[in-house]
Amino acid sequence: MRPGFNYKHLHYFWVVAKEGGMARAADRLDVAVQTVSAQVRELEQALGHALLKPAGRGLALTEAGEAALRHADQIFQLGEQLPDVVRDAATQPALRLAVGISDGLPKLVVHRLMTPVLAEPGLRLLCHEGGFDELLAELALHKLDLVLADRPAPVSANLKLYSHALGGSDLGWYAPPALLAAARKGFPQSLARVPVLLPTAHAIVRIQIDAWFARHEVRPNVVGEFEDSALLKTFGAHGMGVFPAALLVHDDLLEHYRVRPVGSCDGVREPFYAIGTERRVQHPLIRRVVDGAATT
Repeated sequence: MRPGFNYKHLHYFWVVAKEGGMARAADRLDVAVQTVSAQVRELEQALGHALLKPAGRGLALTEAGEAALRHADQIFQLGEQLPDVVRDAATQPALRLAVGISDGLPKLVVHRLMTPVLAEPGLRLLCHEGGFDELLAELALHKLDLVLADRPAPVSANLKLYSHALGGSDLGWYAPPALLAAARKGFPQSLARVPVLLPTAHAIVRIQIDAWFARHEVRPNVVGEFEDSALLKTFGAHGMGVFPAALLVHDDLLEHYRVRPVGSCDGVREPFYAIGTERRVQHPLIRRVVDGAATT
Protein backbone atom coordinates (compact mmCIF):
# COMPACT_ATOMS: atom_id res chain seq x y z
CA MET A 1 0.00 0.00 0.00
CA ARG A 2 1.40 3.40 -0.98
CA PRO A 3 1.69 6.04 1.79
CA GLY A 4 -0.55 9.13 1.64
CA PHE A 5 2.46 11.43 1.44
CA ASN A 6 5.66 11.93 -0.52
CA TYR A 7 8.89 10.81 1.15
CA LYS A 8 10.75 13.65 -0.56
CA HIS A 9 8.44 16.11 1.18
CA LEU A 10 9.08 14.30 4.47
CA HIS A 11 12.81 14.60 3.91
CA TYR A 12 12.56 18.36 3.36
CA PHE A 13 10.55 18.71 6.57
CA TRP A 14 13.11 16.59 8.44
CA VAL A 15 15.97 18.84 7.31
CA VAL A 16 14.01 21.97 8.29
CA ALA A 17 13.40 20.53 11.76
CA LYS A 18 17.06 19.57 12.15
CA GLU A 19 18.37 22.92 10.88
CA GLY A 20 15.82 25.00 12.77
CA GLY A 21 14.60 27.07 9.83
CA MET A 22 13.76 27.25 6.14
CA ALA A 23 16.79 29.27 5.08
CA ARG A 24 19.36 26.96 6.71
CA ALA A 25 17.51 23.93 5.33
CA ALA A 26 17.58 25.45 1.85
CA ASP A 27 21.34 26.01 2.14
CA ARG A 28 21.88 22.41 3.21
CA LEU A 29 19.67 21.04 0.44
CA ASP A 30 21.05 23.53 -2.10
CA VAL A 31 17.60 24.61 -3.26
CA ALA A 32 15.55 27.80 -3.03
CA VAL A 33 13.76 28.67 0.22
CA GLN A 34 10.49 28.78 -1.73
CA THR A 35 11.04 25.17 -2.84
CA VAL A 36 11.54 23.98 0.75
CA SER A 37 8.52 25.92 1.95
CA ALA A 38 6.34 24.46 -0.81
CA GLN A 39 7.48 20.89 -0.10
CA VAL A 40 6.75 21.18 3.62
CA ARG A 41 3.35 22.76 2.92
CA GLU A 42 2.44 19.83 0.63
CA LEU A 43 3.44 17.37 3.37
CA GLU A 44 1.22 19.19 5.89
CA GLN A 45 -1.68 19.07 3.44
CA ALA A 46 -1.15 15.35 2.86
CA LEU A 47 -1.04 14.62 6.61
CA GLY A 48 -3.86 17.04 7.44
CA HIS A 49 -2.01 18.83 10.25
CA ALA A 50 0.38 21.75 10.63
CA LEU A 51 3.87 20.57 11.51
CA LEU A 52 5.58 23.93 12.01
CA LYS A 53 4.57 27.17 13.71
CA PRO A 54 6.18 30.62 14.02
CA ALA A 55 8.43 31.08 17.04
CA GLY A 56 10.03 34.52 17.28
CA ARG A 57 12.09 35.01 14.14
CA GLY A 58 12.20 31.28 13.46
CA LEU A 59 10.04 28.16 13.43
CA ALA A 60 9.10 25.59 16.04
CA LEU A 61 7.48 22.18 15.82
CA THR A 62 3.84 21.68 16.66
CA GLU A 63 2.86 18.56 18.63
CA ALA A 64 2.06 16.91 15.31
CA GLY A 65 5.45 18.04 14.05
CA GLU A 66 7.20 16.48 17.07
CA ALA A 67 5.49 13.15 16.33
CA ALA A 68 6.37 13.41 12.63
CA LEU A 69 10.01 14.17 13.48
CA ARG A 70 10.33 11.11 15.72
CA HIS A 71 9.18 8.85 12.91
CA ALA A 72 11.23 10.70 10.32
CA ASP A 73 14.34 10.20 12.47
CA GLN A 74 13.78 6.43 12.42
CA ILE A 75 12.99 6.38 8.70
CA PHE A 76 16.04 8.31 7.60
CA GLN A 77 18.39 6.61 10.04
CA LEU A 78 17.33 3.31 8.50
CA GLY A 79 17.77 4.87 5.08
CA GLU A 80 21.34 5.82 5.93
CA GLN A 81 22.04 2.18 6.84
CA LEU A 82 20.53 0.84 3.61
CA PRO A 83 23.69 1.00 1.43
CA ASP A 84 25.68 -0.97 4.02
CA VAL A 85 22.91 -3.53 4.43
CA VAL A 86 22.60 -4.04 0.68
CA ARG A 87 26.36 -4.29 0.25
CA ASP A 88 26.66 -6.87 3.04
CA ALA A 89 23.76 -8.88 1.62
CA ALA A 90 25.33 -8.86 -1.84
CA THR A 91 28.82 -9.81 -0.68
CA GLN A 92 27.82 -12.23 2.09
CA PRO A 93 24.51 -13.84 1.12
CA ALA A 94 22.81 -15.48 4.09
CA LEU A 95 21.79 -19.14 4.01
CA ARG A 96 18.41 -19.48 5.67
CA LEU A 97 17.39 -22.77 7.27
CA ALA A 98 14.05 -22.99 9.07
CA VAL A 99 13.89 -26.05 11.31
CA GLY A 100 10.91 -27.38 13.24
CA ILE A 101 11.79 -29.29 16.39
CA SER A 102 9.32 -31.75 17.83
CA ASP A 103 8.74 -30.76 21.45
CA GLY A 104 9.69 -34.16 22.85
CA LEU A 105 13.09 -34.32 21.17
CA PRO A 106 16.06 -33.82 23.55
CA LYS A 107 17.55 -30.37 22.99
CA LEU A 108 21.12 -31.56 23.45
CA VAL A 109 20.48 -34.16 20.73
CA VAL A 110 19.05 -31.47 18.44
CA HIS A 111 22.22 -29.46 18.86
CA ARG A 112 24.32 -32.54 18.09
CA LEU A 113 22.29 -33.29 14.95
CA MET A 114 22.59 -29.68 13.75
CA THR A 115 26.34 -29.43 14.41
CA PRO A 116 27.35 -30.19 10.77
CA VAL A 117 25.79 -26.90 9.58
CA LEU A 118 26.36 -24.54 12.51
CA ALA A 119 29.72 -23.32 11.27
CA GLU A 120 28.36 -22.47 7.80
CA PRO A 121 29.33 -18.85 6.95
CA GLY A 122 26.30 -16.58 6.69
CA LEU A 123 23.93 -19.17 8.16
CA ARG A 124 20.65 -17.81 9.50
CA LEU A 125 19.10 -20.62 11.52
CA LEU A 126 15.43 -20.31 12.49
CA CYS A 127 14.25 -22.87 15.06
CA HIS A 128 10.59 -23.39 15.91
CA GLU A 129 9.49 -25.89 18.56
CA GLY A 130 6.01 -27.33 18.51
CA GLY A 131 3.76 -30.35 18.36
CA PHE A 132 4.53 -33.02 15.77
CA ASP A 133 1.35 -32.60 13.70
CA GLU A 134 1.59 -28.80 13.80
CA LEU A 135 5.16 -28.89 12.51
CA LEU A 136 4.30 -31.29 9.68
CA ALA A 137 1.52 -28.95 8.55
CA GLU A 138 3.94 -26.01 8.46
CA LEU A 139 6.46 -28.14 6.56
CA ALA A 140 3.85 -29.08 3.97
CA LEU A 141 3.08 -25.38 3.50
CA HIS A 142 6.85 -24.71 3.03
CA LYS A 143 7.00 -22.54 6.13
CA LEU A 144 9.75 -24.90 7.35
CA ASP A 145 12.62 -26.52 5.48
CA LEU A 146 13.01 -29.45 7.85
CA VAL A 147 11.44 -31.10 10.87
CA LEU A 148 13.46 -33.04 13.44
CA ALA A 149 11.42 -35.60 15.33
CA ASP A 150 11.49 -38.89 17.21
CA ARG A 151 9.24 -40.60 14.65
CA PRO A 152 8.77 -40.69 10.87
CA ALA A 153 6.00 -38.78 9.16
CA PRO A 154 2.80 -40.84 8.80
CA VAL A 155 1.92 -42.08 5.33
CA SER A 156 -0.62 -39.69 3.84
CA ALA A 157 -1.99 -39.17 0.37
CA ASN A 158 -2.47 -35.47 1.18
CA LEU A 159 1.00 -34.70 2.55
CA LYS A 160 4.03 -35.44 0.37
CA LEU A 161 6.59 -35.74 3.14
CA TYR A 162 9.66 -37.95 3.33
CA SER A 163 11.41 -39.23 6.44
CA HIS A 164 15.16 -39.74 6.61
CA ALA A 165 16.45 -41.83 9.50
CA LEU A 166 19.20 -40.12 11.49
CA GLY A 167 19.95 -43.12 13.66
CA GLY A 168 19.20 -43.05 17.35
CA SER A 169 20.60 -43.33 20.82
CA ASP A 170 20.47 -45.86 23.64
CA LEU A 171 19.16 -44.50 26.94
CA GLY A 172 20.70 -44.45 30.38
CA TRP A 173 19.51 -43.39 33.81
CA TYR A 174 20.96 -40.29 35.48
CA ALA A 175 20.66 -38.86 38.97
CA PRO A 176 21.54 -35.65 40.79
CA PRO A 177 24.24 -36.11 43.47
CA ALA A 178 21.72 -36.22 46.35
CA LEU A 179 19.94 -39.24 44.87
CA LEU A 180 22.90 -41.04 43.30
CA ALA A 181 23.76 -43.52 46.08
CA ALA A 182 20.13 -44.54 46.64
CA ALA A 183 19.50 -44.91 42.90
CA ARG A 184 22.55 -47.10 42.34
CA LYS A 185 21.80 -49.38 45.30
CA GLY A 186 19.87 -52.34 43.92
CA PHE A 187 19.35 -50.73 40.50
CA PRO A 188 16.97 -51.03 38.66
CA GLN A 189 14.65 -52.10 41.52
CA SER A 190 15.77 -48.90 43.28
CA LEU A 191 13.61 -46.95 40.84
CA ALA A 192 10.58 -48.14 42.81
CA ARG A 193 11.93 -46.25 45.84
CA VAL A 194 13.66 -43.11 44.57
CA PRO A 195 11.67 -40.37 42.81
CA VAL A 196 11.58 -40.84 39.03
CA LEU A 197 10.93 -38.33 36.23
CA LEU A 198 9.68 -39.50 32.82
CA PRO A 199 8.73 -38.06 29.43
CA THR A 200 4.98 -37.96 28.86
CA ALA A 201 3.28 -40.49 26.60
CA HIS A 202 3.53 -38.09 23.63
CA ALA A 203 7.21 -39.14 23.29
CA ILE A 204 7.64 -42.35 21.29
CA VAL A 205 10.38 -43.55 23.64
CA ARG A 206 7.95 -43.59 26.60
CA ILE A 207 6.39 -46.80 25.28
CA GLN A 208 9.80 -48.48 25.33
CA ILE A 209 10.56 -47.17 28.84
CA ASP A 210 7.27 -48.55 30.18
CA ALA A 211 8.07 -51.91 28.56
CA TRP A 212 11.55 -51.80 30.16
CA PHE A 213 9.97 -51.35 33.60
CA ALA A 214 7.65 -54.29 32.91
CA ARG A 215 10.55 -56.55 31.88
CA HIS A 216 12.41 -55.74 35.07
CA GLU A 217 9.23 -56.01 37.15
CA VAL A 218 9.70 -52.52 38.53
CA ARG A 219 6.84 -50.22 39.44
CA PRO A 220 8.57 -46.82 39.28
CA ASN A 221 8.00 -44.08 41.83
CA VAL A 222 6.99 -41.49 39.23
CA VAL A 223 6.82 -37.97 40.69
CA GLY A 224 6.83 -35.99 37.46
CA GLU A 225 6.15 -36.26 33.72
CA PHE A 226 7.33 -33.68 31.19
CA GLU A 227 6.63 -32.98 27.52
CA ASP A 228 9.75 -30.81 27.24
CA SER A 229 12.92 -32.87 27.60
CA ALA A 230 15.06 -29.92 28.65
CA LEU A 231 12.59 -29.11 31.44
CA LEU A 232 12.69 -32.74 32.58
CA LYS A 233 16.50 -32.63 32.84
CA THR A 234 16.44 -29.26 34.60
CA PHE A 235 14.07 -30.48 37.31
CA GLY A 236 16.02 -33.71 37.63
CA ALA A 237 19.35 -31.91 37.91
CA HIS A 238 17.93 -29.77 40.73
CA GLY A 239 17.10 -32.84 42.78
CA MET A 240 13.51 -33.70 41.90
CA GLY A 241 14.26 -37.18 40.58
CA VAL A 242 16.19 -39.74 38.56
CA PHE A 243 15.54 -39.58 34.81
CA PRO A 244 16.35 -41.34 31.51
CA ALA A 245 18.37 -39.56 28.83
CA ALA A 246 20.12 -40.28 25.54
CA LEU A 247 23.63 -41.71 25.93
CA LEU A 248 24.56 -39.86 22.74
CA VAL A 249 24.91 -36.70 24.83
CA HIS A 250 26.37 -38.37 27.94
CA ASP A 251 29.29 -35.95 28.25
CA ASP A 252 27.03 -32.92 27.79
CA LEU A 253 24.68 -34.18 30.49
CA LEU A 254 27.51 -34.51 32.98
CA GLU A 255 28.93 -31.09 32.13
CA HIS A 256 25.78 -28.99 31.79
CA TYR A 257 23.42 -30.67 34.26
CA ARG A 258 25.96 -31.95 36.81
CA VAL A 259 24.25 -35.33 37.04
CA ARG A 260 25.86 -38.76 37.25
CA PRO A 261 25.06 -42.07 35.52
CA VAL A 262 23.06 -44.63 37.47
CA GLY A 263 22.74 -47.52 35.03
CA SER A 264 21.69 -48.64 31.57
CA CYS A 265 18.18 -48.58 30.21
CA ASP A 266 19.06 -51.69 28.20
CA GLY A 267 17.08 -52.39 25.06
CA VAL A 268 15.58 -48.89 24.90
CA ARG A 269 16.66 -46.81 21.92
CA GLU A 270 15.34 -43.37 20.98
CA PRO A 271 15.11 -42.84 17.19
CA PHE A 272 15.71 -39.56 15.36
CA TYR A 273 14.33 -38.48 11.97
CA ALA A 274 14.74 -35.59 9.58
CA ILE A 275 11.47 -34.99 7.72
CA GLY A 276 11.39 -32.94 4.54
CA THR A 277 9.54 -32.47 1.28
CA GLU A 278 12.20 -34.09 -0.91
CA ARG A 279 12.53 -37.84 -1.47
CA ARG A 280 16.16 -37.30 -2.49
CA VAL A 281 17.50 -34.41 -0.44
CA GLN A 282 18.82 -31.58 -2.63
CA HIS A 283 19.02 -28.77 -0.07
CA PRO A 284 22.75 -28.58 0.76
CA LEU A 285 22.30 -27.84 4.47
CA ILE A 286 19.67 -30.55 5.00
CA ARG A 287 21.91 -32.97 3.08
CA ARG A 288 24.69 -32.14 5.51
CA VAL A 289 22.45 -32.86 8.51
CA VAL A 290 21.42 -36.22 7.07
CA ASP A 291 24.94 -37.20 6.08
CA GLY A 292 26.38 -35.94 9.36
CA ALA A 293 24.04 -38.15 11.38
CA ALA A 294 25.35 -41.19 9.54
CA THR A 295 28.83 -40.52 10.93
CA THR A 296 27.71 -39.70 14.49
